Amino acid sequence: MENIYCNLRSGKTSEDIDLLFPGWDAGNERVAVFGAHDDDPLLGAGYAMYAAMQNGAEVFAVIFCKGDCGYSSPAEKDSIVETRRVENENAFIKFGIKKENIIRLEYPDFSLLQFKGKQLQNGSDGTLLKIIGFIRDFGITRAMIPNGYREHSDHTAVFDICMADIIQAGDSVVSDRGRQLQQVKSYLQYSVWADFSPEDALVCGADTNIRANRAIICPQAVEQHIHGALKEYASQELIIENLMQHRKERKAAGGFMELYIALDPRPKLDFSPYVRFIEKMLQS
Repeated sequence: MENIYCNLRSGKTSEDIDLLFPGWDAGNERVAVFGAHDDDPLLGAGYAMYAAMQNGAEVFAVIFCKGDCGYSSPAEKDSIVETRRVENENAFIKFGIKKENIIRLEYPDFSLLQFKGKQLQNGSDGTLLKIIGFIRDFGITRAMIPNGYREHSDHTAVFDICMADIIQAGDSVVSDRGRQLQQVKSYLQYSVWADFSPEDALVCGADTNIRANRAIICPQAVEQHIHGALKEYASQELIIENLMQHRKERKAAGGFMELYIALDPRPKLDFSPYVRFIEKMLQS
């Protein structure tokens, strides 16, 4: 089977990736998937990453945390960061991402939110300048960011950081960071394990049980390919065991599904509903 892309608000389906990434320009797309932890992109956005590569994109993975809390026994404590670094590299290369496209920022686990912003209290750079520089230097055209609703605190932090920082790369600010201004054309939010916020469904008047607004149905071979890559995380076997079991519930329409929310990090205020409302008020 071919990949099937779904707009869960309009009910439209297509075999064209344009439905997931509007205005797709094959051969000229550079997709960045941001993750709090090094296994998050594969767990939550693996189908979209694979589809992007199938459709001529270069894919990057930006990992914020170094994995220092990811040890399942005390004996692993001093070696876990290096172990995770090697596992991360092996898993992503096996999946199909170039080694040089794996960007690790090495922040401590369970601590990420304090690094948000331009400047930290000690005078060092926060995430803003690093993210702006990355987007501009690598010419990133699409961004995928983790669910910020009731998941891990580091997932929420990455969501907040990405929503604030990425769009600044296209603005005329801190012009000494990066080669040139770079507009990211579209954003998708992915879930590692928790349900999404009901906000989008509520705003659209949709069923709040259908909180995602985009989906992809992939053949079983893609799911098996991701399983193969995730096996490289031997140190995380006990930690992600339940997540791997949960993946069995992805079966749908003869394949496996992955869910997203297409979102706008900087929606403009639409005055027209207010104009109509106020004019109606004054006429009554």
